[in-house]
Amino acid sequence: MHVRDLMTTDVVAVAATTSVRDAARMMFRYRVSGLPVVDADDHVLGIITEGDFLALEVKRAETGYAPEFVGEVMSHSVLSVSADLEILDAARFMQSNDVKRVVVVEDEKMVGVLSRFDIVAAFTRPDDLIEDEIREDLIRRVLFVDPETVDVSVTNGIVRLVGTIGTLTEARLVEDLARKLDGVVDVQNDLTWRLDDTDG
Repeated sequence: MHVRDLMTTDVVAVAATTSVRDAARMMFRYRVSGLPVVDADDHVLGIITEGDFLALEVKRAETGYAPEFVGEVMSHSVLSVSADLEILDAARFMQSNDVKRVVVVEDEKMVGVLSRFDIVAAFTRPDDLIEDEIREDLIRRVLFVDPETVDVSVTNGIVRLVGTIGTLTEARLVEDLARKLDGVVDVQNDLTWRLDDTDG
């Protein structure tokens, strides 16, 4: 499973020229603790967070000065990950940097946001539901293969596939599709095949 499979694509973002007051209203309205700051081409310029607003209030109380625009307040250091990164690697990255969310980029442009909640929600899916989806949706309905010919087991989100299937392409396809399912941590593909249809 990759970051693109779990990330939120409907991202609330602001421009550097957005007023600080409007940014605060947006955070309250959409119940988010941070807003990516992007330019007209969706390149990430920074991020404004609850922490930045707290620092702003302290500065206002101490100096009487209040910056007007997001660009004056935002943090320029933004943690980001690739949309193609494995979800476990993204989780390790977020844990090691102690952050709740990261911006997802592709071709240097923001394409989404990945939060801890996105990861937790995916990995709380019961093993038996994952197994049933692989058997009925992937093996039976996508590959048109009798599910009884493939042994599917799921333990703590780790899928194991054992048995003999028609072609090498089918064996690779069922693994690729299984990796994209919510709740799948890893896939151990021990399938064999009767025909190597990739030869030549």
